[in-house]
Amino acid sequence: MTEYKSEEQKAKFYNSYAWRKLSKQIKERDNNECQECKRNGLVTIDTNEYSEKAKRKKIKLVVHHIKELEHHPELALDVENLEVVCVDCHNKEHNRSFEKKINKWESDERW
Repeated sequence: MTEYKSEEQKAKFYNSYAWRKLSKQIKERDNNECQECKRNGLVTIDTNEYSEKAKRKKIKLVVHHIKELEHHPELALDVENLEVVCVDCHNKEHNRSFEKKINKWESDERW
């Protein structure tokens, strides 16, 4: 059985044709809506905004493994273990926090 412990192994999986095809199907199944927001009475959909800075579409929704890929590789492509969530809910689920950086030069004189 394939393991997904290293970042390289995970990147290879997430760039695979099988994952890209299945994630597209899961987004369609879940109507391109965040399922966690939906459970909480909110609606979060993909806005299709484009980021000039990154030169690509802004990622609003992702396909999430309910049981983590690293710990349950056998469920990597199991549709029952996948759901669409927004980036905010996904970051909360994985205990990631991105605090806004403080601009120490904000009040500095500009000329």
